[in-house]
Amino acid sequence: MWNRTAAIVTALVTEALLQLIAQAPSKAGSEPVYHFNADNRLEFPADYREWVFLSAGKGMTYGPAGNPNGPALFDNVFVNPAAYREFLKTAQWPDHSMFVLEIRSAVTEGSINHGGQFQKDLVAVEVEVKDKQRFAETNGWAFFGFGDGRQPAAQVAKTQDCYSCHSLNGAVEQTFVQFYPTLINVAKAHKTFRDDAVLGK
Repeated sequence: MWNRTAAIVTALVTEALLQLIAQAPSKAGSEPVYHFNADNRLEFPADYREWVFLSAGKGMTYGPAGNPNGPALFDNVFVNPAAYREFLKTAQWPDHSMFVLEIRSAVTEGSINHGGQFQKDLVAVEVEVKDKQRFAETNGWAFFGFGDGRQPAAQVAKTQDCYSCHSLNGAVEQTFVQFYPTLINVAKAHKTFRDDAVLGK
């Protein structure tokens, strides 16, 4: 009888603890995955290709590297895993979220390919960071451009269009979730999605 009672009590305590853990404020994204050098330049995120892949586009011109008169480019978007996990829970990006926009050339001829296009050379890497304390003057968000190199990058000037564009057109905060198909329904379920940001609206 005692063993049965003890087992029941243990099960109830365990369930209560699990509920407390689930309800506790998440610390996801609390530790920055990015680093700044002594000159306040952002270090290149060398491991970004191990992060969560959000989406790819081709020939899109909403970004700083868009060139409607040039060859079509592919872009791939990655976000650090902790920020992604937090977004799945709350549909909001935690502080210290970091997005990487990787831009690559589009080619047709290569190997066995006879149609369509595939990605090839790296053209540029651009980064968006959320840090409410460091970037308070720009609503907590900042942009950095690395070109095709890996040298530390200075923050894009606050007067550049990327700040106003993301602020006006981001479906969730200052990010283009409208182009991330696996996250759209998450944001809509949590009512953080701006319907007027959807293409064609």
